[in-house]
Parts: sequence; C-alpha cells; structure tokens
Amino acid sequence: MIALIRAVLFDLGGTLMYSRAPWEPIFERGYQALVDSLCDQGITLDCKELPRVVQYHLDRYFARRDKDLHETTYITVLHELLAEHGHRNVDNQTIRRALDAFYAHTQPNWLLEEDALLTLRTLEAGGYRLGLVSNAGDDQDVFQLVERFHIEPFFDFILTSAACSYRKPHPRIFQLALAHWNIPPGEIAMVGDSLGADILGAQKLNIYGVWITRRVSRSPARHKIQPDAEVQTLHEIPALLSHLSV
Repeated sequence: MIALIRAVLFDLGGTLMYSRAPWEPIFERGYQALVDSLCDQGITLDCKELPRVVQYHLDRYFARRDKDLHETTYITVLHELLAEHGHRNVDNQTIRRALDAFYAHTQPNWLLEEDALLTLRTLEAGGYRLGLVSNAGDDQDVFQLVERFHIEPFFDFILTSAACSYRKPHPRIFQLALAHWNIPPGEIAMVGDSLGADILGAQKLNIYGVWITRRVSRSPARHKIQPDAEVQTLHEIPALLSHLSV
C-alpha cells in the first residue's frame, strides 16, 4: 500500500498534448522563419546558409543538455550563435521576435489530447492539486501553448526547465515543483510519457510514477525503469488514483 495521492504533476508534450505531423519539415520552416526575422530586423547574416547553422548550433546544445541536464534558454543560445557571427549586442526583443516566428510554425503542430480536459476537470473536482512540469527551452512557448489549450487554470503552477535551469530527471526541478505544495512526495503522483525523464526522476524523490504509453514506443529501457503504474490514456488516471489507499 502507498499513501493516499493528494496531488498530481503532469508532463506536457507527449502527455497532455501530441504532435499531429512529423517535426523535421516543420523545424526546417521554423528555422527559416527565425533567420528571416533576424534579417528583416537588420541583422546582417548569410540568410541562405544560416538556417542550417542554427540547426547545427541547437543540435549541439541539445546533446550537451541531455548529458548535464542543465537548461539554457533558447534566447541565450541564440545570443551565443549571433555573437559567433559578429553580433554581440543583439537585444532580447529582437531575438524574441525571431523565436516567435519559429513558434508560429511549431505551435500549430501541437494538439491537446481529447481526454485531457475531462481528466483535468475530474481530478480538480476530486480535490487533487495539479501542477505542470515541462522540459522546454523557452518558458513563453509553454505558457502560450497552455493558454491556447485553456488548461492553465487547472494548475497551481507551471514550471519549465527554461525557468529553473534544470531538466527532468534532475532532482532540482522536482524539488522546486514540490516547494509549491506542503505535501509529502509520497502523496504526489507524476504522470508522463518518458521513463527516463518523468518516471525515474520522480521516483528518485519518492514520487509515484505513472507512465502513460499512448504516444511512446517500447524500448529496452522499459525493462530498466519500472513505473509504479502504467496507463494508456489520461482517462484512466482518476480511477487509478482513487484506488490507491493507505
């Protein structure tokens, strides 16, 4: 038996929302829009070659952050890239506009799971406290998505790795999430699609790990990390939690 669950942390991408189309062509268009925005704002660059340079720079950053679990915002990454190309004093607003041009292509590819709203309403009505913890390089992008899906009011807080500098499964991001509640970790569940980031990270702090498998592919990692519970859909979560008792 485990302690009664009183609060639930949710992951966002792959858990509450999913991508409708493959990402590669969308990213290509997004990188081009980002570069076009910089060029339109008067930053002299090789605008034909730069999209590939941006992608290379970000891929290099992604590889590093996956190892050390330290998140640097995309604004900072773009500052570094532009400095390498001789632009050391670009203001944040210029980069923000370029990122917004990028997200104009990526955000429409995200769709809210059809059972997300009902699940969140059911949990809220059941007295559960809800929080959102997302690995993301841009805090504003996450808040824009959450607002577009009209799910922000359900959450006591929304915490991104961009805002706190640590990525799941680093314990610090979970500790910062728990600091919002005066609830023991053993009375909190984490719902996510990533065994390594969501489930393992939560379990290290004695948080109950619920693996949602609807959007995941089975892999050898499944045998190394054992979730406390496994569901295929969000719709199953209220019943699962209600059956957990002291």
